[in-house]
Amino acid sequence: MTEIDLAAALKDKLGVDVADQVILGACRPPLAFEAIQADPSIAAVLPCNVVVRALDRETTLVEAFDPEAMKGLASSDALNKVADDAKARLVAAFAALGPQT
Repeated sequence: MTEIDLAAALKDKLGVDVADQVILGACRPPLAFEAIQADPSIAAVLPCNVVVRALDRETTLVEAFDPEAMKGLASSDALNKVADDAKARLVAAFAALGPQT
């Protein structure tokens, strides 16, 4: 849904250099809607971002917030269902990326 070139933004705004990395807005609207229906305040911590960062010329790291963390912030059956669904989708997406070390 969105892409932020974090390295370029930090260079532009602060004049600092960091490893090449982008933040991808990977929110799944139906899950986000279910989550905010269960608890409107959960919107502040929805696990919608995936970070893709260069470690070196040959290695890229892909990271995401663990949706299960939402369970510790607000507990309801509906929110737990959303967290479990989001976690399963992230695990599948990461598995499709290939070998992980």
